[in-house]
Amino acid sequence: MAPLAVEVRRTPSNAAVCTLSGDLDIETLEPAREALDHLLAQRPPALVVDLGRVDFCDSSGLNLLLQTRMAAAEADLPFHLAALSGPVRHLLELTGAKAVFTIHDTVDAALPADR
Repeated sequence: MAPLAVEVRRTPSNAAVCTLSGDLDIETLEPAREALDHLLAQRPPALVVDLGRVDFCDSSGLNLLLQTRMAAAEADLPFHLAALSGPVRHLLELTGAKAVFTIHDTVDAALPADR
């Protein structure tokens, strides 16, 4: 099991990009939950989760993404997934969850135009 690394950065337009690397599962997801909850509380103009370096994602990781999407919608905050790794793309397609997310091929494509 690869530990989960979480990196948060802000763009010039103050959009938040949260990059996850490693395994996103029941054993490792707490740092991601904390980072995403913190970002939601800050109410950036947009929140992008970069999933390009996620090696594995289980149902608890998917649930975290779904919960974050719901909280962002309630706060009227644009929420995007970007650069899906193969395992994440497969999970979203397998579960049908892909239909409920706004997904972009790259982080840059997910960011507001005034980055």
